[in-house]
Amino acid sequence: MDIIFLKDFKAKALIGIYPWERIVTQTIQLDLEIALPTSRACETDNIEDALDYALIVERINEILAKKHFSLLEALAEHIAQTILKEFKSPWVKVSVAKLGIIRGVKKLGVCIERKAVPIATERTIRE
Repeated sequence: MDIIFLKDFKAKALIGIYPWERIVTQTIQLDLEIALPTSRACETDNIEDALDYALIVERINEILAKKHFSLLEALAEHIAQTILKEFKSPWVKVSVAKLGIIRGVKKLGVCIERKAVPIATERTIRE
């Protein structure tokens, strides 16, 4: 499995359960590991066979600009599902952390791993 990664991606987000967290952006740190749908890019050296890092960052920034999340867990899940569905990744690991939010703690957060659900399995679940 070929994996791309984005480390120490910092962004502003409205996140949290307290009223002030609905109006004051906080800096969060994201770390992502994203499995490539195929390993063709290694053979072809063509961007069309790879995942475009810039598009992934752009899409995450769009999510952060449009939606408030109460929990880091919900934000991580939303990003994971976006990567799996929109970028056709078979597997993703997403870490999301708030920085300096608790005295004496540099960062706190959550890390999740998700696999794409095969289409046949989705149909079986719905039926």
